[in-house]
Amino acid sequence: MRSSKQAAAAAATATENNRGISGHMFTLHQRLYHALNLGTRYSEGKEWKWKCTDIEIQRHVVRSISSFIESASPDTLHHPLVKDSVADIVWALVWILQHKSEAVLSIAANMVVKLIRIIPNSILQPYSLYLVHPLAPLLSSRRMEVSIACATALNMILSNLSATREKSVWEILSETKTVFLIVSGIREFSGGPMATEYFQEMASLLSTILQKWSASRFSVWNDTKLMEVLEAMHENPDVSIKVALLKLYSGIALCGNGAMKLLQNGEALLQMMVLCMGRSRPLSVQMEGFRLAQHLATNKQGCLKMLSLCCEPIVKAIIDGMTGWTLSSGKIANDQMSLLVEACRLALIIRWDGEHHDYFWKKGIDKVLLDLLLEKFHNGQSVHLLTLEEQMSEAQEALKADVLLVLRPYMWDILGWLAIYCREDFNPNIHSHELLIDMLIRCACLTFTDSVRKGWQICQSDLSETFRSESASRAVLMMIYSPCKYIASKARSLLSEILKPTGKEYLKHSLRVLNFTLTRDNFGIPDMLQTGINLVALTCCACFPWYRSYIVKSGGVKTLLAFIKWCLSNDVHIGRLSFAPHLHNIFSQRLCCWVCKEDWEGNDILLLYGLWGLAELLHYGSISKNVDIFSGQVEYTEAQFVRMLQEICSDNSALGLKWNAAYILSYFGFYGFPCKLGRRIGKALDENEFADTRIILAKGESMSVHGVVLAIRCPSLLPPEELSHDEKASDGSSGRCAVDKQYGKFKKDIRLSSHVDNQALSKLLKFVYLGYLHAGDEHVKKLNILAKHCSLQPLSTMLGRRRPKWGTLFPIYDLTPALAPTGHHFSYGLLLDLCLRTFFIVLDQGVRMVCFLICA
Repeated sequence: MRSSKQAAAAAATATENNRGISGHMFTLHQRLYHALNLGTRYSEGKEWKWKCTDIEIQRHVVRSISSFIESASPDTLHHPLVKDSVADIVWALVWILQHKSEAVLSIAANMVVKLIRIIPNSILQPYSLYLVHPLAPLLSSRRMEVSIACATALNMILSNLSATREKSVWEILSETKTVFLIVSGIREFSGGPMATEYFQEMASLLSTILQKWSASRFSVWNDTKLMEVLEAMHENPDVSIKVALLKLYSGIALCGNGAMKLLQNGEALLQMMVLCMGRSRPLSVQMEGFRLAQHLATNKQGCLKMLSLCCEPIVKAIIDGMTGWTLSSGKIANDQMSLLVEACRLALIIRWDGEHHDYFWKKGIDKVLLDLLLEKFHNGQSVHLLTLEEQMSEAQEALKADVLLVLRPYMWDILGWLAIYCREDFNPNIHSHELLIDMLIRCACLTFTDSVRKGWQICQSDLSETFRSESASRAVLMMIYSPCKYIASKARSLLSEILKPTGKEYLKHSLRVLNFTLTRDNFGIPDMLQTGINLVALTCCACFPWYRSYIVKSGGVKTLLAFIKWCLSNDVHIGRLSFAPHLHNIFSQRLCCWVCKEDWEGNDILLLYGLWGLAELLHYGSISKNVDIFSGQVEYTEAQFVRMLQEICSDNSALGLKWNAAYILSYFGFYGFPCKLGRRIGKALDENEFADTRIILAKGESMSVHGVVLAIRCPSLLPPEELSHDEKASDGSSGRCAVDKQYGKFKKDIRLSSHVDNQALSKLLKFVYLGYLHAGDEHVKKLNILAKHCSLQPLSTMLGRRRPKWGTLFPIYDLTPALAPTGHHFSYGLLLDLCLRTFFIVLDQGVRMVCFLICA
């Protein structure tokens, strides 16, 4: 009785398992295993493998595999009958490919392609590694159809490869010299119908390898013959060839050195790339053209090099890519959306200053952005007839549409970069209509204030909306503090109007969020986003007198100070990428040899916003005395705050942090750019050791200095004839004379005009040696005059307390030019002493470390 119940249960299970399996499929499955049984099974480790040297049996097995696989429907692919057969099928194909019987290779290789296309990757991937080894050597097969099939199969396997298997697969590709075989095959490319398919598949496979494994790239871009063959393919009109060629170039450009090689004589390449980006090209070609341009513009150097060769055509292609779309029943086609995203990504080259900004304005970037934002802004002519409230209402209604939401972060970023780099005298009526810019600013301000209003309601489901709000908030910040008078004044005017009803409530909320942040232990992405947006809100409102007053009275300055200290004390390092998923790129993790210097804001975006906000409050004189800031504080004194800002200037912080820290320091009487080397060199200013030059003032007072420091840090203080000697020193004669005088304790005398103030000069020398100086307000005017005469523009900027310009390089304290072949003919005792001190410090540290390791 019991056995009959078990039999019934087994039968029921079998019936359930076999549901969806036809009798024909069962028959084909039986035939497959009948064919496999004609070969020999053997055990290797934990795997049961298959082999058979008989060519006819091999052919019979391949045909049986083909019939069985083709009989499977999408519903049956996960059935045990299919899943359990995959291992035996793979081992049979592996043996047949390794056996290399010419009569069977072609159908076996094509069977692998069919297997990969039909069987789901989740089922096949555990066995795909075993297929790579026999397929790779066959890329060099004399029969082109075999090479093509193997390249296609390998490309499909590698494209679907999981990250955990990449190391193992690369070892196989290295062992089988796969890259060499592919490159050799492409180099011998000779044209013809079959050869075109061969190039397409080989180039596509090589581009996949280049994308995944950085170690493969040097041997490709360094192959001159290969590069010549690829260049000869530029004129090939075949669409599949164009796509494969662009993908291959994109793979090479993932290597910084490879990209520079492409751009070295890149006029022909860029011309072909721009043509491929044009509207007349198929979508697949356009997409790859945009991606190649993005890779070439990975960093500022690559971008500016590319634009120096082909600026206006690239900008035109971007504008065309951002405008060639249409709505159908309120929706946009997926392929058009994909192209729009690629065009917008490339448009982010606007994050670097340059000539291309002028071309973007000339090509009507403001109209393009407004069309994307408001879905074809056709009613522009009638908007100027509306009242401000009506314009606000229309903008709010338009912003509710959700068709192109995915593009909005790009649009806000582009608008922000345009504003922050815009020239002071920019006239919107030259290349565009001010109505368009006004509407863009209005939309950004509305989105920004809406994000602050919704801040306390944020939840995980709204995260995508908050990411978009962050970009809009940042754009408003950049517009308010734009160098362009028109954009800055218009942004302030419109934001002021929007804030009128509830501005103080927004500020109260922002301050509450920041104070609450200081008490938090757990700090997730949503919290970071809201903190960032509220810091931006505080900084934006700091430009309005009535809001500045409210911020100060509400303890906003002390909140910002506490926030800055909190960021530094808790090592809160958050880059903008954490706030901007649209900036993430699947290829960014695959780069090599690119020197990607940090963006101006670096990986401390919250700290930057905090410093920026405090700087603005100081700039507008909202704080009468610095001592007021620190009143009642025990743990955080003014001296500690100044020291902290000086550390930011001295360490490896991003440029934006350094500039804002230096800018804030100017309000505490410290002007310049503190650095570690300056602190060490500065000690020599009060010592006469190694001093070889004497500055004599009109009243007879003198100062002993080091000529080599003046020559590098402030050459304007030296007489012209002293500098002209430097050029002669390169031939050796003048240099020897100078050395003889040095050992004779010869000191050069420099006499200055009676107009030079003693105290001003003394403080200026502090800057020359230390990198910064400390001065009261009474000395600033004379110092500024002297700094301008000495062409010390960065110091003059700080003395004038002018806002740092976004993207400006931070002054570097660099004495290495003194060591150049045409160096200055002064005493080098100071530099030699510095080098020796550094050497012995490093040596001492090294000895201590060795002793520590030995004792350990």
